[in-house]
Amino acid sequence: MNIENWVNTGYEVLFISLTVPVIAQIIKFFLHLLMDRKVDFRLFTTTGGMPSAHSACVVGLSTTVGLLRGFDSVEFAIAMGQALVVMYDAAGLRRAAGRQAACLNKILDDFYKHEIQAIGGKLKELLGHTPIQVFWGAVLGFVYAYYMHQYLLSKI
Repeated sequence: MNIENWVNTGYEVLFISLTVPVIAQIIKFFLHLLMDRKVDFRLFTTTGGMPSAHSACVVGLSTTVGLLRGFDSVEFAIAMGQALVVMYDAAGLRRAAGRQAACLNKILDDFYKHEIQAIGGKLKELLGHTPIQVFWGAVLGFVYAYYMHQYLLSKI
């Protein structure tokens, strides 16, 4: 498929919205490596952390739709509405669920001592994002979408 067939189409929207979360996960991996001096390949597939891949994805999608259809279009309004819900959920509800999981894990650890695997193991604690992680994910999504759109335009 020629690049001309991708530019200013749904293919461009899909390409950007599917590649920017991968970039966010790679950034997350290297930030963890720099900060903690540990290699953790699980970061490529887990939720939570800096930057938010969810925010990068939905803001990248929204930005691309805005660039293609106009920032005053119904399509952009729908995409932006979805982005706001996802980002609110990442920083609010899922973060609160992660804090509850941490509390429950502490209770289970105290109650069952070192036999926590006997009851199914610990709950996942890193579910959501801090507001700053959501913000930087959104910045990444916007910058990447704008840059890739300009890059693709320059190739035709």
